[in-house]
Amino acid sequence: MEKRGNNTALLVVDVQVAPFIWKDYGGPELYRGGELIGTLSVLMKRAREAGAPVIYIRHTEEPGTPRGEGGPIWHVHPEIAPLPGDPALNKSHADPFLGTGLHELLQELGVGRLVITGVQTEYCVDTACRSAFGLGYRVTLVTDGHTTFDSEVLKAEQIIAHHHTVLGGLFAELQEAGEVQFAAS
Repeated sequence: MEKRGNNTALLVVDVQVAPFIWKDYGGPELYRGGELIGTLSVLMKRAREAGAPVIYIRHTEEPGTPRGEGGPIWHVHPEIAPLPGDPALNKSHADPFLGTGLHELLQELGVGRLVITGVQTEYCVDTACRSAFGLGYRVTLVTDGHTTFDSEVLKAEQIIAHHHTVLGGLFAELQEAGEVQFAAS
C-alpha cells in the first residue's frame, strides 16, 4: 500500500443546487438541508484557517441536462461555493475516486486523512468513505455534515443513523463538526 501524507483535506460531495430545490418541483425535501449548509460553512472556514484544502465533488450528468456541467442545478450551493483555487472535480458515478483524478490530487497535496461531508448519505457519501478507506486514507465522517431524503422504507434520520452504524469504526471515524480538527496528524 502506498504511504499517505499527514495532511487533512475536507471533501464536500455533491452539495449542489439540485437536492435543495427538488421539493419545489414535487420531489422530496432534503432532510436538514439548511442546517447542513451552516455546518459546512463553519467547517470550511476552519479548514481554510488551518491550511487544509477544501475539495469539491460535483455529480455531473449528460451535457445539456439540468444537472449537466454548467446546468442550472449543477452548481455547488451558492452559500458554500468554491473559492478561487479550490479544487472542484466532476464525477458521473457514486464514487468520487472513479475517473476523477481525486486520488492523484490527494497524493500531490500529501493528504492522508479525508474529512467527508455531503449529499446523499446512502449513495455518494457512503461510497466516498468506503473508497477512501480502500485506498488507504484515514477517514472522518462528519456526523452532522451529510444528509439525504426520506425513502419509501426509511426516514432520512434512520438512513443517516444506519450509515453511522455501518461506516463507523471500520471505514470511518465518526465526529460531529465541532470535534473535527484539521491540523496535520
